Amino acid sequence: MALTQDELLAEFEGMTLIQLAEFVKAFEEKFDVTAAAPVAVAAAGAPGAPAAEAVEEKDEFDVVLTGAGDKKIQVIKVVRELTSLGLKEAKDLVDGTPKPVLEKVNKEAADKAAEALKGAGASVEVK
Repeated sequence: MALTQDELLAEFEGMTLIQLAEFVKAFEEKFDVTAAAPVAVAAAGAPGAPAAEAVEEKDEFDVVLTGAGDKKIQVIKVVRELTSLGLKEAKDLVDGTPKPVLEKVNKEAADKAAEALKGAGASVEVK
């Protein structure tokens, strides 16, 4: 039994947003497609929609060391682990705060780096 377009729309109309999201996910997996591009185009095409600007999600983050704290040596060690810097360069970075430790990394890497630095006693900002 094939459903017409009107019948499908009537079914979708009765669904909750969660049910629709689950349907879209199942549809994408079944047919190996993505619905993200048309949704983004529709949101961007809405005239005078400030909410569309707020929805845009950042995908690159900078981890900025704002202070070394009491355990400067531990912070230097963590900076060396996170970067490919030598001892002198890592020490100079820690001494010259505020300085970026990592730039243009994904959210997960930025969060891990920030936690490691905070664990060593440093003050950190993720921008």
